Amino acid sequence: LHELQLYGWRQGSDEPDPRSLPEAGPLQGAVADMVDALVATLADTRLEGDLSPLLWSLTNVFHLSLQRTERALDRNESEQRRSQRDQDGSEIRSVELERLLAEGLSLIERRNAHELMRDAAVTLFERHLGEAWRPLNGSRTSHRALTAAVIDSRDFIAAKRRAEIEPLTPAGTKIAFAGGVDCNDHTRIWAALDRVHSKHADMVLLHG
Repeated sequence: LHELQLYGWRQGSDEPDPRSLPEAGPLQGAVADMVDALVATLADTRLEGDLSPLLWSLTNVFHLSLQRTERALDRNESEQRRSQRDQDGSEIRSVELERLLAEGLSLIERRNAHELMRDAAVTLFERHLGEAWRPLNGSRTSHRALTAAVIDSRDFIAAKRRAEIEPLTPAGTKIAFAGGVDCNDHTRIWAALDRVHSKHADMVLLHG
């Protein structure tokens, strides 16, 4: 209680953050205030020549923050896939997957917020300097075109394809088997298949 009184609520390393994200308007306004302060302070002074690299660096700060969040999102996706494979019906595994899912959704929201700030800084950079902002390396990806309708549509199409394909594709590890006309030693064939089956008990045999 004493710590709460001194410092307030602090998020644990494995706890979701229940606080809301800033609204888009205030975020864009904060970025605009930073850029406007630099422009107003350095314009018509001997430091005006430094305005371009300073604005580039300011924009790059948001870009790097966005990249860090995207890397965390990639790690979360890998952990979700691993957790899906490890599901054994136990409550522990189920809770772990739920936690990773909640973390992933939070990371997506954070990614979108960082991207909003980066894009706002890019727009102001180009407006004040009349040149395009480009990152030092890599590309500048924007998810603003991914509206809720587009995402819902893609999810629907993906689900429809799975519903059409899965009945025709047995579950399990796919093992391809092929041989020419001389491949007719059934003893060796069964021995090879038995060895594979010992490693992949859920194997599905594919042949042509």
